[in-house]
Amino acid sequence: MRMYRPFLLILPFLIGCASKELPVQTTDSKATKTSDSTAVVDKDEKAQKLLGVETKGFELDSKLNKEINMKEATFGAGCFWCIEASFLDVKGVISVKPGYAGGHVKNPTYEQVCSGNTGHAEVAHIVYNESQISFVDLLEMFWFLHDPTQLNRQGNDIGTQYRSVIFYHDEEQKEISEKYKAKLDAEKVWDKPIVTEIVAFNNYYEAEKYHHNYLELNPSNAYCQAIVRPKVDKFRKVFGSKLK
Repeated sequence: MRMYRPFLLILPFLIGCASKELPVQTTDSKATKTSDSTAVVDKDEKAQKLLGVETKGFELDSKLNKEINMKEATFGAGCFWCIEASFLDVKGVISVKPGYAGGHVKNPTYEQVCSGNTGHAEVAHIVYNESQISFVDLLEMFWFLHDPTQLNRQGNDIGTQYRSVIFYHDEEQKEISEKYKAKLDAEKVWDKPIVTEIVAFNNYYEAEKYHHNYLELNPSNAYCQAIVRPKVDKFRKVFGSKLK
């Protein structure tokens, strides 16, 4: 329910009748070829710069030798439908839940968060196995999924609820996030400074059930067709080797 996006009023005229069921293009991650990934990145200068940034040595203690090491990560990168759908198929990710974090209202509703008055950001709360994927890998995907130079917005999604933010769960995540952000700024991956907040995980509430796995359950939704699906498809082509 993205009633707060005025541009959707013209979407039916741009993509056809919004109520009509359109074929959904899916990507078989197992069949994704390196050449496909390279072709996508070659067309995107920002992606080239981002994926070329050296991140070795960021982890203080990766603990990757343990058989199972469950960790949590929480990211805000605009609409949580996009980030949830992208991270769901990543190897080592156990679960992804859409939610609200960083606000001052207890157990807020989606409508309250969309008003911009609760202080919450739409986030994806990720549980992952660090023996299979590192926090640095997740951060790389996070940076790829949005424009971190846009303050309190992502495209036509405007408001503090769409802010770019990393909610760290421990001091290691905080230090890694700050180092990564500083390096991206130093290497000028984006023309403007990164405005991503890096704050302690706080005041988190899981979103209503109808937001869970939203793209999969609502493929004909106009916003999903115009925004979520193209972003997820691009993500899957670029990170195909890291998908289940």
